[in-house]
Amino acid sequence: MGELVMGKKKVASSDRAARVAAMRAEQARKERRWRIGIAAAAAIPVVALVVALVLPLAMGMRSNETPVASGPIEGVQTFSGLTANHVSTAVQYAQHPPVGGDHTGYWQNCGIYDEPIDPIEPAVHSLEHGAVWITYDPSLSSDEVGTLRALARNKPYAMLSPMEGLPAPIVASAWGLQITAESASDERLPSFLATYMQGPQTPERGASCFGGVGTPSR
Repeated sequence: MGELVMGKKKVASSDRAARVAAMRAEQARKERRWRIGIAAAAAIPVVALVVALVLPLAMGMRSNETPVASGPIEGVQTFSGLTANHVSTAVQYAQHPPVGGDHTGYWQNCGIYDEPIDPIEPAVHSLEHGAVWITYDPSLSSDEVGTLRALARNKPYAMLSPMEGLPAPIVASAWGLQITAESASDERLPSFLATYMQGPQTPERGASCFGGVGTPSR
């Protein structure tokens, strides 16, 4: 009988030790979770500070890190009251190159073209989608054209093509907006691109500039 009692005491003692060990393990887990929560809470202000500093810079840098103009770009002409109907006939535009107006139901693929875009109605549709169309006189030097190509390269909403009869050696157009330049090194050109590609003037922002017509050379 004495041995049985002793056996029961040993079992009870073993059970109590197991329960104590389990409680200690649970307490250790709770402490670890508490420390992790404290560390995460402490990190939140740091993350918020990083976001506050970096996000405005990221939002202000588009198109191969070209900064969006912080104020009005000198020499930009503005045109209002532009129609945007889809038509199946040629359109006589008031501006050359056009900055908007009626156009075909399909758009011009954005990219760099070595030949003039013809017809131009699809390119106007691309302007409606937020494209910036840079046109240049075919007599422009190869160095100048190379500078323009570098400016437009890898920009999903940029079109570049030669065009006859321009009012200046280089003309950049967006929907309802246009600027002329004498040289490809004009510092307003990258600002115009960065500011108005998918800019606030875009009637159909987010619409594609691919899947249309035309085959850019690059």
